[in-house]
Amino acid sequence: MDGRDWGTFLLPYEQAVEELKVKFKTMRSELKKREEYAPIEFVTGRVKKLSSILDKAKRLSVPMDQLETGIEDIAGIRIMCQFAEDIRRVAEYIRNRKDLKVLYEKDYITNYKDSGYRSFHMIVEYPVQTALEQKIVLAEIQIRTLAMNFWATIEHSLNYKYRESLPEEMRQRLKKAAEAAFVLDNEMSSIRQEILDAQKSFEDDSSLVTQALNAIHQLYFYHLINEAIDAQRRFNELWEAKDLAKMKELVDEVKAHLKAARKAESADEV
Repeated sequence: MDGRDWGTFLLPYEQAVEELKVKFKTMRSELKKREEYAPIEFVTGRVKKLSSILDKAKRLSVPMDQLETGIEDIAGIRIMCQFAEDIRRVAEYIRNRKDLKVLYEKDYITNYKDSGYRSFHMIVEYPVQTALEQKIVLAEIQIRTLAMNFWATIEHSLNYKYRESLPEEMRQRLKKAAEAAFVLDNEMSSIRQEILDAQKSFEDDSSLVTQALNAIHQLYFYHLINEAIDAQRRFNELWEAKDLAKMKELVDEVKAHLKAARKAESADEV
């Protein structure tokens, strides 16, 4: 091992991971607002441990002075999707970005590994503005479903335990588990619309409850105490009965009270 300052060496990769996590989380939020559904479920990231970098460099015969170009996944981003078909949609969003450059892709979904591993990988160049200069770093973006990620996480742990020499019985069991995860993804895709409808219904109901409670709180702010007490009582009854249609009526009534209160307040100020 050379005598470089490894902490300083890893700084641009740490910055790249943090920036890319924020950007993809922002992408998720924007897509959800625009389309009421985001193909991104959640995003994680990590910088490869120094021991893992050195192990991989040795395994791939990468010279120590060529780590920045020879090891492509020092910075790693993982994007999880609910459905398998969302993976290619997310990949297309990434290809169209102007703040990074896709060098190449590895499709381990169509061409899955013998172990059963499935995932979609994109190797990108990402510019990081450090305190002293702009630096281009390589990063690997993995896009996979929740089921694929669960399987891959377990396989990674077992490979670490057995130092890449999994017993044959364990290897076969993992392969069967990968096939089961693949079947699960296909089943989820087959009922995709039902799942999305259920999720939207839940989010709409949650939003309605939040609106009701916030509106009732505003009644207290405008000193409409009797109206607030009555609205809270009705809210409690409707919540117990799960009567969301009447809950919507309650929200509309409370908003009408608030509108009148604001109008009266404005008139008093004049």
